[in-house]
Amino acid sequence: MQNTIPPKTYRVKSFGCQMNVYDGERMAELLAEKGITPAPEGKEADLVVLNTCHIREKAAEKVYSDIGRLVKAGREAGKEPLIAVAGCVAQAEGEEIMARAPAVSMVVGPQAYHRLPDMLDRAVAGERATDTDMPPIAKFDALPARRKIGPAAFLTIQEGCDKFCTYCVVPYTRGAEISRPYKDLVTEAHKLVEAGAKEITLLGQNVNAWTGEDDKGRAQGLAGLIRALAQVDGLARIRYTTSHPADMDDAMIAAHGEVDKLMPYLHLPVQSGNDRVLKAMNRSHTADSYLRLLERFRTARPDIALSGDFIVGFPGETEAEFEDTLRLVDTVGYAQAYSFKYSPRPGTPAATMDGQIAKDVMDDRLQRLQAALNRDQLAFNNASVGQRCTVLVERTGKHAGQWLGKSPWLQSVWFEGKAAIGDLVEVELVEAGPNSLAGRLI
Repeated sequence: MQNTIPPKTYRVKSFGCQMNVYDGERMAELLAEKGITPAPEGKEADLVVLNTCHIREKAAEKVYSDIGRLVKAGREAGKEPLIAVAGCVAQAEGEEIMARAPAVSMVVGPQAYHRLPDMLDRAVAGERATDTDMPPIAKFDALPARRKIGPAAFLTIQEGCDKFCTYCVVPYTRGAEISRPYKDLVTEAHKLVEAGAKEITLLGQNVNAWTGEDDKGRAQGLAGLIRALAQVDGLARIRYTTSHPADMDDAMIAAHGEVDKLMPYLHLPVQSGNDRVLKAMNRSHTADSYLRLLERFRTARPDIALSGDFIVGFPGETEAEFEDTLRLVDTVGYAQAYSFKYSPRPGTPAATMDGQIAKDVMDDRLQRLQAALNRDQLAFNNASVGQRCTVLVERTGKHAGQWLGKSPWLQSVWFEGKAAIGDLVEVELVEAGPNSLAGRLI
């Protein structure tokens, strides 16, 4: 690799979960600290960071395709960009990426991206660098202060996973569960509000596994942290994702009924409605224990919107077992949900299990599941028509005078009238579609 000119512009492309979005924002802030500016829309950047996700099938191959497109576009524009691969694919396949893709200058894992500026200096000097070290949460101490941000912000409070679901690669790419200190989180929440946030979503691979000690040395879980953040002046809304049924406790259920700033929305993945499949997945709950947990949340907060995750076609899943999932969906009535075909991830136990399901069977099951989930999402939206609620305005709409924002139940709402980004406005929900609602400004 030749010495190169220090980059003046950058672009960070993040794929996958909200934690990747958060990490992408922080990497952008690190680059801004070095005086590098975002590339204008439609222009090739001097430095491109591919912030990757390893959850889906063929994730690595998609990375190589993106690298090839970047190289081709750079050559056509007369300048090949510096390329950094970050995120979970980088963690899992760092050395392989360096060997297969000579155009890549830097590979950095999700626990080491705070060292990206130093790696960039080495890349400019002509040295290719890989850093997939997994220090315990050290990166947060090295990240720059938050500056101006949008009205809805992410705050990572917990990383890693100790659950070892048999289909999941996260424990191998993000490491063991670890919680950021209470004081650091309260401080960062204050800074986010000062930078413009009205809503904060707390993030973690298992966000409700967060634990810490408050400023008086008392042990706290996620509910205690949420109650502390609810005292932050200027913060109007609190959300959290993604939670695990095994880590949900009485305190969290009570918080949903008692903390006004905690939004009436719960994303609680179940993955399957069949107990044998859940056991094969190494999920610690049963379908019945999951349903009873949801009922406790509904008792505490009757208007709560429920969301979940589902995997169809897990190895060995029979038609009857899949139909158990459909019955669970019918029982719950999800406001939103995410559903996927099982995707074997290298190195996970499920990848070598007997009974791998044929693609056409998985396709059929996914279509049937998504039809049920879409039915229930539309029903939830239709049931919201006629209600009045507060909408946080996040951006402008397609038409002049149109605004888009989120309801307390995380529905997209559009309306027309006098408003500004960051406003909390009262609207009446007047019309529902499958993915959004129309509101009338009150």
